[in-house]
Amino acid sequence: MSNNTTTDPAVRLEHVTKKIGRKTIIDDLSFEINRGEVFGFLGPNGAGKTTTIRMIVGLMRMTKGNIYIQGHSIRGAFKEAIRQVGAIVENPEMYKFLTGYQNLVHYARMVSGVDKERIDEVVKRVHLENSIHDKVKKYSLGMRQRLGVAQALLHRPAVLILDEPTNGLDPQGIHDLRHYLHQLSREEHVAVVVSSHLLSEMQLMCDRIGILQKGKLVGVETVNTFVNEGGQTVRLTVDDCAFAAKVIKDKLSLEAVLADDDTLEMTLEKEKIPVIIDTLVLSKVKIYAVVAVKKSLEQRFLEVTGGKSVE
Repeated sequence: MSNNTTTDPAVRLEHVTKKIGRKTIIDDLSFEINRGEVFGFLGPNGAGKTTTIRMIVGLMRMTKGNIYIQGHSIRGAFKEAIRQVGAIVENPEMYKFLTGYQNLVHYARMVSGVDKERIDEVVKRVHLENSIHDKVKKYSLGMRQRLGVAQALLHRPAVLILDEPTNGLDPQGIHDLRHYLHQLSREEHVAVVVSSHLLSEMQLMCDRIGILQKGKLVGVETVNTFVNEGGQTVRLTVDDCAFAAKVIKDKLSLEAVLADDDTLEMTLEKEKIPVIIDTLVLSKVKIYAVVAVKKSLEQRFLEVTGGKSVE
């Protein structure tokens, strides 16, 4: 077992497997999540995201393997490991008849080492200074979500786990939460672990993502690397699409599809774009525009998972 040091990853899974009866729910997961990053779990329905999160927080036993939180084994040193975790599953439950501050004081009594200074610090961190002494029943859902994050941060965890944190939030609330999570990961130096079905938000929110399918790890990559794998998609606006497509096929053995009346679309390696332009110019094709099409996380996710929906 690793010792708890600043060099340890916040979360490390080593050959984690979960079986229920004869069915393998999670199959030999091994990866790391670091402090100071926002890490997202992606996967189709039944891929095992929630099961993995439940094992990380100790709510479900693993069949094989081990999980370390800041160097502490969930199996062998559960109290030390779980002390490093703050978590919110969907909408945080608060005492609505108490103020936000009273809720935090109440929670602080249940954990050691949290003083008034720390409470004030996390209130500022989630920008609730102006409403922390209002009763929670007056809070919007976004404010309650931020209060939940403040509560989860009180004991200075290494890992903050949020399962579907954007549920029920309006666009402004989602934007604000995304901003706070980026700030928290950097300024509190925590590993923020997020699971969400809103892929457009995951693309904006996460530094890295882990993709699960049928309980197996497809890969762990930065969002940009994952989205841009499989080549660059470009659109070429030309004077004669049929002729241009024929030139590209005959001279370069590449396929271009018609996007609209005067535009061709292709997915190819970035280095081949200048070659295509040169070839078309030499063939007297007039090029009016070359535009790189930014692929979305959703498009790339559907390519990898074969069009399966996300939880």
